[in-house]
Amino acid sequence: MPTTTAKKQTKNTVTIPRAEYERFLVWQKEVKTCKIVKPTKAELRAIERGRKQFKEGKFIEWHELKRELARRNR
Repeated sequence: MPTTTAKKQTKNTVTIPRAEYERFLVWQKEVKTCKIVKPTKAELRAIERGRKQFKEGKFIEWHELKRELARRNR
C-alpha cells in the first residue's frame, strides 16, 4: 500500500489515522463483494406502497412493535 506524507493540508486532502484507513480498506473490499439485486416490479410496487403509507403516518414505531409481539407471545 503506497503512502505519502502530506507536507501541507489542502482543501482536497483528508488525513486519517493508519488504523482507520486500513479498516476502511477492509470495508471497501467487503462492499465490492456484495451482490446487487435488482427488485422485481412487484417488489418496487410494495416499496412504493410502503413509502406512501409512511408519508400518511400509517406506521408504528419499533418499540410499539416489540411490545405488541411480546404481548402476543405470552
